[in-house]
This record gives sequence, structure tokens and C-alpha cells, in this order.
Amino acid sequence: MRKINDNLASQQTFKSYLFLWVGQLFSILGSSITQFVIVWWITITTGSTLILSIASFIYILPMTIVIPIAGVLTDKLNRKKIIVVVDSFQAFITLIIILLFNFEMATPTLIIAINGLLGLFQGFHIPTVNAVIPTMVPKDKLSRMNGVNFLFSSFLHTIGPIMAAMFLSFIPIKAILWIDPITFLLALIPLLMISIPSIKTETPLIKKNSFIEDFKIGFRTLKLIPIILMMLLVSMFVNFLWRPFSILMPYFVGFDHSGSVSDLAFVLAFLNGGMLLGAFIASFKKEWKHGTTIFFMGEFTLMLAYAIIAISPYGLFLQMSIGAAIFGFMVPILNTIYLTIMQIKVPADKMGRISSIDYAISMAISPIGTIISGPLAELFGVANLFLYCAIIGMVITIILWWIAHVRIIKNNKGKELEKIELGIDKSLTD
Repeated sequence: MRKINDNLASQQTFKSYLFLWVGQLFSILGSSITQFVIVWWITITTGSTLILSIASFIYILPMTIVIPIAGVLTDKLNRKKIIVVVDSFQAFITLIIILLFNFEMATPTLIIAINGLLGLFQGFHIPTVNAVIPTMVPKDKLSRMNGVNFLFSSFLHTIGPIMAAMFLSFIPIKAILWIDPITFLLALIPLLMISIPSIKTETPLIKKNSFIEDFKIGFRTLKLIPIILMMLLVSMFVNFLWRPFSILMPYFVGFDHSGSVSDLAFVLAFLNGGMLLGAFIASFKKEWKHGTTIFFMGEFTLMLAYAIIAISPYGLFLQMSIGAAIFGFMVPILNTIYLTIMQIKVPADKMGRISSIDYAISMAISPIGTIISGPLAELFGVANLFLYCAIIGMVITIILWWIAHVRIIKNNKGKELEKIELGIDKSLTD
């Protein structure tokens, strides 16, 4: 079997990617503003932790289900067409939401149901965009590009809530929501103008795989990279335990601490400001020595920051903000380390499948965490739920860190892994 050429990216494709990336930044800003507005509207309208958890569950569940399917299709179909189609559908759904608010027909139940469709289309968008990156960005620029990407996206996520809070003080929601479709058009223009490389799989022995076989190949590829598998397990648990924060933070600020929309924007600005700083560092760091150790230490720090937020005294939004900033600081650094390793080591023709499995495993128990967050908050209180999740997360991270350390020692002693049959370099197992 002839080895697949993974070095598809060139200077020309890199320039095209930068053009595409700039357009995507506009879309990120628009989505950041509108999502903040919608979540705050649901929070104030319902005043219910249970409704907030149901809203997130309905958004996350279809995304979790469709991501593995999307990953296989991404490796088989035209990636540019996939992005254009799913992004267009998302813009159309947003226009429906705008019309509901304009005709005063918007209800929390209806908006929550429609958000489920946005989650469905986002499930196709995520693995497709991730699969495009290593085909357009040269390997020697991947790490810095990932860091720069987090740098700018974090900046936009920082100013998005601030802009939304400012707009809410003097602009009606139905007018603010128009920002999203406008930024979609700005993102669509470069997408239509560039060419995204197609992937040709050179596997003459297997002419045509079934969908199930394609998905199995993705899992077999992942099993050959045990340390990434351990990172995925940590990510899965962290995503599960962090879910109450992502869902209930508006309630925590607005009701537990009697905060305003400006207070919520203040906390989220620190969260994304931390991401901005972490992404700035990641963008200048060419390589990370002892990346595995940094990754697990960082995950432990995330849970520690979670605890800082949970124990914040009444109305002390500064302490919440400090905890959020610590969390945000670690996210881009850890993601840059992980994404760079995966993008370099995984063959280009299997990147979509691995990306989809990555998200599927990381998010596998997120829907459960989402739907139970509301009832658990009613039972224990939001602050106590945050604290319990933080403590459990620190314990789990230490355990998996120890297991990963043992695996690394075994590999370093020279234990030979099975011969790779999927066109993957032997360094995958290092």
C-alpha cells in the first residue's frame, strides 16, 4: 500500500486559508453577540435553572449525535460545499428567530427548539473546518496558526459579550440579532472565492468502504495514539463537569448574586480575556516541551479555577472573574498543544474521522451533564454544584495523569506497538 501524502499544504493554500480565516472571525463575533443576547433573554424570561439546562441539552444532543457522521462525510465529500451548505442553513435559522422576535411570537420553548437545529448544523461545521486546517496550513506553521486562531477568537469572544451588554441597554433584541446574518455574509464571501484542497485516499486494496468501516478505521487510528486517547478521556470528564458552569452562569450571576447583565458581561470578559492572553502566548510558542505534563497540570488548574468561582462571596464578581480568567488562560494553551499533535500525526485523509471522534468522545456525556444540571442545581444549589464538580474534576485528572504517566514510561522502555496498517508514521505512538 502506497503511503498517503500528508504534506498537502503550501504557501498558496496558506494564503487562501488566511483569507477564509478572516471571514470566519466576523462570523465568530456575530455569533458571540447574538448567543449572549439569547441566553440572557431566556434567563431573565424564565428565571429557571431547569429551563436553562433543557435549552443547552436540546442544542448539544443533536450536535453530539451528528458529529461522528459528519466526520466520515467530511473525508468523502467536498469540504467547501459542506461548509457553505451548513453555514447557510444556520443563517436561515437565525433569520427565523429574528422574525419571531419582530412579530412578538418568540417564546422560550420555541426559541429553545429552534436552537436544536443550530446545534445540528454546527455538528457538521466543526469537524469539517478542523479537517481543512492541516490541508491548507504547512506543518511548520500549524502550532503558531493554532495559537493565533485562539488569540483572535478569544479577543472576539471577549468583546462580544461586552458589546452585547452595551447594545441591550439601548437597542431592542430584534435589532441586535441582525448582526449574525450580516457577519455570515462577510464570512461567506472569502469561502466562495477560495479553493479548498480535496483529499485522495490511496488505498487500492480497499476500493469502497462502508460507513461503519470508515468509522472503525477512525477508531483504529486513534487507538494507535494512546496518549491522545488519555487526553480525550480527560477532556470528556472536564466537559461533563464544566457543563453546569456553562449553562447556569447567567443564573448564578443574575439570581444567586443579584447581578445585572453588565456583571455577567464583566465575568465573561475576564474569562475570554484570559483566553486572549493564553492564546497570545500560544501563538508565539513554536513547540511545547513536556506537553503531556503541561496538559494534565492545566486540566487540574481548570478545576481549581472552577472552585474559586464556586466559593465567591455574595456579589464579589471580581473573585468570579479571577477564577474565570485562570480557566480561560489555560484553554488555548492546552488546545494548541493537543490540536498541533493531532494535526501533525494524523493522516490528512483520516483527519475528518479523527476530528469527529475527538469531539464525539469529548462530548459523549455532555448531554447527560446538561440535562441533569438543572435538577442538581435545584437539589444542591448552584454554588455547591459548582464546587462539587470542581473537586471531582481535580481527583479524576490526577488519576488519569498517573495512568498516562505509566503508559509513557512503558513506551519509553522500548515496548514495540503493532505495525501500523493505515499509512500512519511510527512516530504516532511516541
